Amino acid sequence: MTDHGKLAEELFLQGYNCTQAVVCAFEDITGLDRDMAARMSSSFGGGMGRMREVCGTVSGALIVLGITMGYSDPKDIKAKTEHYHIVQEFARRFKEINGSIICRELLAGVEVKPGSEPEERTPEYYKKRPCPKLAGISAHIVEEMLIENGIIQP
Repeated sequence: MTDHGKLAEELFLQGYNCTQAVVCAFEDITGLDRDMAARMSSSFGGGMGRMREVCGTVSGALIVLGITMGYSDPKDIKAKTEHYHIVQEFARRFKEINGSIICRELLAGVEVKPGSEPEERTPEYYKKRPCPKLAGISAHIVEEMLIENGIIQP
């Protein structure tokens, strides 16, 4: 089986944003090709377009959980309730490990340049950021949840 956590970290280190790294790591499960996975998740990097809101790795995880375990019938309240439970369970697990799901809180103490322009990916950039590790953690939690719900085999 693919180690989705390790793959998500590697994808972030290749230059994909935090959300893209998680979504692209699950191509084998979602059926999305790399281009589509990267495009559909591109807006959520940096806590939604570098606004430092919800962590992009969390957004990526929720995209994957929506594709694999989401609902489509707007009238199916039971399915909606079950899916929201899954979303909240993911958030609980992520917060238990990291303390927050908010990008700016996860980056506390890291000097971040304001604005919409992405920072250059240098060795110093990677040294000061928890983002590759967070991508790995998010993907690992998703993988655990998919196994627990019988979507994939261990």
